[in-house]
Amino acid sequence: MLSIRHAYAPLSFRRCFSKTSRCFNKVNLESNINDQWLNDLEGSTEEDIPEPDCIISKVNESDNDESKVQYLDNIKYKLLGVDKNGLSDIQMTLQDYFMGNEHHTHNVFHGFSKYKQARKSEQRTFIDLKLIRVKSGKGGNGSASFFRDAFRPMGPPDGGDGGYGGNIYVNAVNNITSLHKVKRSYEARDGTQGMGKQLDGKNGEDVIIEVPVGTTVRWVPDPLELRKYLQATQQNLDQINLNIKGTGLKNDYIQFFRESFKAGEGWIFKEKEEDYFLERKFFNDLNEKVKEYDTEIINEELYEDNFPMMGIDFDKPTSKPVLLIKGGKGGMGNMHFLTKDIRNPKFCKMGRTGLTKFFLLELKLIADLGLVGLPNAGKSTLLRAISKARPRVGHWEFTTLQPTIGTIFTSIDKDPFTVADIPGIIKGASENKGMGLDFLRHVERSGGLVFVISLESKNPIEDLLTLINEVGPKRMSNKKVLIVATKADLEQKIDKYNDLRKFTENRAWKIVPVCAIRGENIEKCIKMMSETAQK
Repeated sequence: MLSIRHAYAPLSFRRCFSKTSRCFNKVNLESNINDQWLNDLEGSTEEDIPEPDCIISKVNESDNDESKVQYLDNIKYKLLGVDKNGLSDIQMTLQDYFMGNEHHTHNVFHGFSKYKQARKSEQRTFIDLKLIRVKSGKGGNGSASFFRDAFRPMGPPDGGDGGYGGNIYVNAVNNITSLHKVKRSYEARDGTQGMGKQLDGKNGEDVIIEVPVGTTVRWVPDPLELRKYLQATQQNLDQINLNIKGTGLKNDYIQFFRESFKAGEGWIFKEKEEDYFLERKFFNDLNEKVKEYDTEIINEELYEDNFPMMGIDFDKPTSKPVLLIKGGKGGMGNMHFLTKDIRNPKFCKMGRTGLTKFFLLELKLIADLGLVGLPNAGKSTLLRAISKARPRVGHWEFTTLQPTIGTIFTSIDKDPFTVADIPGIIKGASENKGMGLDFLRHVERSGGLVFVISLESKNPIEDLLTLINEVGPKRMSNKKVLIVATKADLEQKIDKYNDLRKFTENRAWKIVPVCAIRGENIEKCIKMMSETAQK
């Protein structure tokens, strides 16, 4: 899913200013646009458009009306109605927006992370969850300039338009595997002011954010505002409401709004004050036409300023950067305002403002196989033995504190496959105990699962059942499974291995015993992993 614009027909400018004639002209309305949303916007003004993108509030008893409940995939929300502009009033709890994934708010908005100490201990740079602030550029102002030469001290107006503000893009690439290089804040450049001789201002420089393949990008409310409610409700996500505007055919897009000037405003006056022009009929007549143009620009912004409710999933490398938010349009220079009644227009227009938004970036590693095991089961030792990866190993639990990806080369004529080693899973991980959901998500995209079971355990079968329950049927769906019985170097473990083998064979799963620390049976293990990794 790489496109982030909904499937409405493009809304072209129906009224424009012609540079060639340097006067205000009208273009006939398109007759083939009959979408109700666009029709509703046609007569709207910016006074009709609410300013905030999201209103945060506490849940009260009046919010318990289940008759208005609807679903968008896994997101539950209430459709409260449709406003005069055809935009839906949507209400949902914070927990419903994050689909019950509480670690997003606990680790990001509350400023607490269970694995900050892990990064400090291992001196690693792996980051898989990051909140960023992005700001697109403001459009440059127009110019109020007049042509001059040796024989003409003041000729016709020749002020150019301001440049467009820079856009913010996201590009997914294969050669990075962490979000640690992604900055906390990005700002695109503003467009520059127009100049004389009908020269337009320079467009602001765009910003391209590079993220690893496997990253999802979701819009989030203002973190400072949200943190107040999290503290007031003691982190109870069910007690916080998000009220937003929805658009799209299935209300699957969140509508953004710019804090910019209203239609007919945003003038820059040269030499004289605004009140002088507001008292002149020629200016008011012109401004009525300019309001129509401004309304078209505002409607165009509404059409473009939206974001998928479910976010964008960059599960493949992007062929070209994907637009996140767009910069503001440049203001018009005074060359557009030359009419029979206005021979010396000493005014121009401001540029439109950009957008400032917050997004949550979540990385789910893309590996062919995911190693899943209890703490100290021997996953890291196994990964060292089968690949060139060098994860941390030791004789204590939770030796691995951050995910590691190893690449295994089998033969020169076959492509290598990758294996992700995640921190040990404990009972209750699916309920966010231990490392919990912080790392379970990294096995969601893997093509197969490798359950690493230590034969030193008192009951290997019980350990396997614990892992199966914590991973859950959704993460195991359509995945091949391989069982690797580690620490199989003592004869007294034969009975445990035979019992485990019978249990796995009943489920039609393959099993292989290894002693990774001694390098025993590693080649057979690699071969069976390669077969499991094949799609």
